[in-house]
Amino acid sequence: MTVPTTAATTAPDGSAVVSGMPETATLRTPSTGAPPRKTFWSQLAQAFAMFRNPKSIAGLIILGVFVLIAILAPWIAPYGPTQKDRTALRQPPSWEHWLGTTHMGEDVLSQIIYGTRGVIVVGFLAAFIATIIAITIGVIAGYVRGWKSESLSALTNVFLVIPGIPLIIIIASQFENPPLIVIAAVLGITGWAWGARVLRAQTMSLRNRDFIQAARANGEPLRRIITVEMLPNLMALIASSFVGTVTAAILGLTTLAFIGVIPVSNLNWGTILFWAQQNGAFPRLWWWYVPAGLCIAIIGVALSLINFGIDEYVNPRLRSAGERARAMKQKGLNVNDAVTAVRSVPLPKKAPDPVTSATSSDPSGPGDASTTPTPNTNQNTK
Repeated sequence: MTVPTTAATTAPDGSAVVSGMPETATLRTPSTGAPPRKTFWSQLAQAFAMFRNPKSIAGLIILGVFVLIAILAPWIAPYGPTQKDRTALRQPPSWEHWLGTTHMGEDVLSQIIYGTRGVIVVGFLAAFIATIIAITIGVIAGYVRGWKSESLSALTNVFLVIPGIPLIIIIASQFENPPLIVIAAVLGITGWAWGARVLRAQTMSLRNRDFIQAARANGEPLRRIITVEMLPNLMALIASSFVGTVTAAILGLTTLAFIGVIPVSNLNWGTILFWAQQNGAFPRLWWWYVPAGLCIAIIGVALSLINFGIDEYVNPRLRSAGERARAMKQKGLNVNDAVTAVRSVPLPKKAPDPVTSATSSDPSGPGDASTTPTPNTNQNTK
């Protein structure tokens, strides 16, 4: 007995055709092409997924308004920052001066608009410098072992305990008119330690993961392991460290300007508060110092909202709590209620018991199993 054999041939379209069978028995093998690559926009959207929640969006909108004000200051300011109106000294808000004037007739609104430039430049430049140092020292200290890791960790601990404000005062006093770049550099150099500490701890937990071990086994160089394998997994912490450093730099700049360390020629919100305090504006001339204080508070709130949004993205517990709260709001429930309203669901009807139904349908009379006397099995028989 001979068994018929079949020969497989390849069709022009890439399908496998078995000879000796009808045409309807054509076997088509699925194409095994490479998976579709992610587009640039999908990768960009995935990188900025931490900013999709409402808190981060609100903070970014407020921060974007301040950035636009800083960029468009010469076009939106009604007057120059040092332009004087001798006919309107210490004037309250009016149609000519929306936020009033100073003791020399300078427009307060124009000074705040121009002062936004110094705050934004120093805040972001100092945060950029501090973030670069924190990534370099923190990630390397968390990845390497031995005396190198311990030395970088000791350096981080030293900068953690260095008092920042006195050091900045000493360095700024060496310059007659320190530029904003020097102030931002000093703030960045003294503000990187906290971010490096957090990045070191997270890197130490990542260096034992399977994908890092596989990259090390393949002979990947250190710079590629850090830049390609580790940094994408640290982006949320890096962004949080950057936002926190911006907040600290802005507060440090306004503090230094308010106490008079920074020359008055470097106009910012702290300088406005300094001149208001020096000329007795507290508390009568409220239009001189309240707007600058509100700007500091508003930009601090915006940066805090961004940071809260990043924390919600990083922490799964906070993320699930935020999603649950938004779902309850959509259903009209109060998130702050101590007891959550529960919707009652009707229980399914049980099927009737065949014994009970048979007894109830007995035509013998009104008596049923419950009324039928049962014999007393406890009686003694003689």
